[in-house]
Amino acid sequence: MLSIIIPTLNETDYLSKLLTSIRKQDFESCEIIIADALSKDQTLTIARQYNCQIVEGGLPAKGRNEGARTAKGELLLFLDADVILPDSFFKKTLEEFEKRSLDLASFVLFFLPHKRLSQFFVNIFYNRFIVLSEKFLPHAAVGVLIKKDLFDKVGGFDENIKLAEDHYLARRAKKATNARCGIIRSTKIFVSDRRFRQDGWLKTFLKYFLCELHLIFFGPVKSDIFKYRFGHYKNKN
Repeated sequence: MLSIIIPTLNETDYLSKLLTSIRKQDFESCEIIIADALSKDQTLTIARQYNCQIVEGGLPAKGRNEGARTAKGELLLFLDADVILPDSFFKKTLEEFEKRSLDLASFVLFFLPHKRLSQFFVNIFYNRFIVLSEKFLPHAAVGVLIKKDLFDKVGGFDENIKLAEDHYLARRAKKATNARCGIIRSTKIFVSDRRFRQDGWLKTFLKYFLCELHLIFFGPVKSDIFKYRFGHYKNKN
């Protein structure tokens, strides 16, 4: 079984799109767990309409960990709430995951709404980089597929990290267990560009770039230097 875990906080505008894209998949052996951080909108109503299991969450790392504790699947798929999965996503992902004997995988990103210039920069500065560096500097953001036994072995997400706890999970798994980490080539994830539109493209790129440098040279970001706020991007279509 595949356990899909989605941390949420006031995601009325996005969650139904993600859940609809999951329902459209030609794949039935999965459970969906919503780890909710006390949403005040219709997030939980939507989750119940799609027969999702609901657990109490918190910040993304805590929510993902809480979801994983109740998960029954041998594989865990962590997704951000503002993504949409393309057709045959599960089929292609799981086939490649097994064929390459991966233990942890993530995905290239395709921004919505689609704009050529913004996608060009995402491809150059993120997508190509994470593919080229997958064997020695693994990345895992927006969508993370990991074996449950590996997730438990490394202790899940570090809840003390303020930003990029998902990338750090992949690097801990690589360092501690020599896990096989990779970027899936056969499909991709569509994700809202709301973070970039709200805070500005240059500012947001710079924040993630500096966060990457911090992670490489100083370790995970456990202070609030980047001022990350969960739920900051609600109602930004």
